[in-house]
Amino acid sequence: MEIYIHIPFCVRKCGYCDFLSFPCGEEMRGRYCRSLIEEIKRTAEAIGSQTADAKRTAEALRKSETNCPGTGQAVETVFFGGGTPSLLAPDQITAVMTCIRSEFSLNEDAEISLEANPGTMDEARLYSWRENGINRLSIGLQSTRDDLLKTLGRIHSFQDFSRNYQLARRAGFDNINIDIMSALPGQTLSDYCDTLKVVTDFCPEHISSYSLIIEEGTPLSRDKRLLDLLPDEETDRKMYEKTKEVLGKKGYGRYEISNYALAGKECRHNRGYWEGVPYLGFGLGAFSYFGHARFSNGTDIHRYLERPYLPFRERADYEEQTREQEMEDRMIFGLRMMKGVSRTKFAEEFGLDLETLYGRQIRKFQEMGLLEISGDRIRLTDAGIDVSNRVFEEFLLEASGQTW
Repeated sequence: MEIYIHIPFCVRKCGYCDFLSFPCGEEMRGRYCRSLIEEIKRTAEAIGSQTADAKRTAEALRKSETNCPGTGQAVETVFFGGGTPSLLAPDQITAVMTCIRSEFSLNEDAEISLEANPGTMDEARLYSWRENGINRLSIGLQSTRDDLLKTLGRIHSFQDFSRNYQLARRAGFDNINIDIMSALPGQTLSDYCDTLKVVTDFCPEHISSYSLIIEEGTPLSRDKRLLDLLPDEETDRKMYEKTKEVLGKKGYGRYEISNYALAGKECRHNRGYWEGVPYLGFGLGAFSYFGHARFSNGTDIHRYLERPYLPFRERADYEEQTREQEMEDRMIFGLRMMKGVSRTKFAEEFGLDLETLYGRQIRKFQEMGLLEISGDRIRLTDAGIDVSNRVFEEFLLEASGQTW
């Protein structure tokens, strides 16, 4: 099983961001952490008392059951996301981690990640995080050009990033991801190539590269001046190609559409999402996939602070997943990864041959050069990755008219 912790707070919301995040004061952050801890405790208690559903819960957690210390369900990964988790005071992170350890069995080799903004990092936080077992950082750089960072509304400079990256290394972090973005307003191909070079010179273990998406309702979507500065489609495409080329030459293997890593340094938590590992999400708006059901917390911060825990079935969007939905998810999320979907594992999980279920789609996309079969695995080709959303749509069973 995996755990996701959502920290919705930030110093200032970036102009392109449509995530559930907002600025707030210290008093609310303190109340939120206390509510978060209550939710974790109440959830762990509820899971432990679900005797009627014990067999089903055990099956949902089958992949993560190992011999490890602790009193509750075995946990392989923990991920603090946001928002800006690094904005929390060190003792708040300590309190949350202490609660997780007391309520769940955290594997000895668990991957524990925390997203950090270079503008909210310092030496005391870094050493406290390491003391609390956090062993992976995901640092949001986005660009090495300060003017582009200002355009995005980021609170940090490249110098802030460089200084805090070196501090993180000295604090003992040997597994660091750097987030970068392409197709920014005013960004040229040369600018982006410079960012790729500088980032690889830092030698992080992992790099996530995302093309800017203009989300409806964000300040950026309403700023005509900045929209007019967006690179054209051809330049955007060249940036995408340069990402694969430059990172590949530097030894970063592409293991998912937007993620590259040195050998053995793929993000285990995110890989779990794509492979169908059960997870519990704690905090405002956090999503969960547990016991063959999907559900999430509400997005009203005041309501969450008043009642942080609700039984799973009382969540407004609680939905038991059908066999068809889980097969769709396994196929679509699996195809996001470069290794693709294992035909053997699919058959073991669902008792159905993958080609029997998706034979028409597989043949169609093979003929179009968008899909290939390599040994036990079905995966997208480079051309298929370029139009992945189009491919994914046809693996929805209801949309394709198939029922099982």
